[in-house]
Amino acid sequence: MMYKHFLKYVFDFTVAFLMVLLLSPVFLVVLILLTINNSGSPFFFQKRPGRKGKIFHVIKFKTMNDARDQNGELLSDDKRLTPVGNIIRKTSLDEIPQLINVIKGDMSLIGPRPLLVEYLELYSGFQARRHEVMPGITGWAQVNGRNLVNWKERFEMDVWYVENLSFALDLKILFLTVFKVFKSEGVSAASHATMEKFKGNK
Repeated sequence: MMYKHFLKYVFDFTVAFLMVLLLSPVFLVVLILLTINNSGSPFFFQKRPGRKGKIFHVIKFKTMNDARDQNGELLSDDKRLTPVGNIIRKTSLDEIPQLINVIKGDMSLIGPRPLLVEYLELYSGFQARRHEVMPGITGWAQVNGRNLVNWKERFEMDVWYVENLSFALDLKILFLTVFKVFKSEGVSAASHATMEKFKGNK
């Protein structure tokens, strides 16, 4: 319990701060590439629910452009994913700015991924338990399929993490994440640059 309520934050802050220092050259290179590729818009900001549903702004590198169809609607994710963005996403470099969220206390290194605000009203009581802990940059679901698992399996893994949270489990997820990143596994669901939207349990 001490790890969950205190030491986890100390661990997150320390590791995130060191990673920001270590990855600052990579951060700068990606920043320059995306500034050129996206015509001056390297970052993506979006409201996401954190612990207990508290809303915060997640920060990521912007891997998709804002291309729209003739009706002004955004094109599908796979059509907006740029070549540079595809490389950055496959190597998970788009997640680096979230280290700032961790330092700010919005997120943890390890935890259920923060999903869209619009999903909040669609969760069952069981699924909503994912918000009992801080959302993470990576999590149990991410090292067990990432975008390739269906929503039912993802929520089950998120709640399993909530019920089994420990320092040992976090270390295991951290090491598995590094392994998965090098193998570029589970980045995209079939025919989608990201996972399909959650539409509730109906």
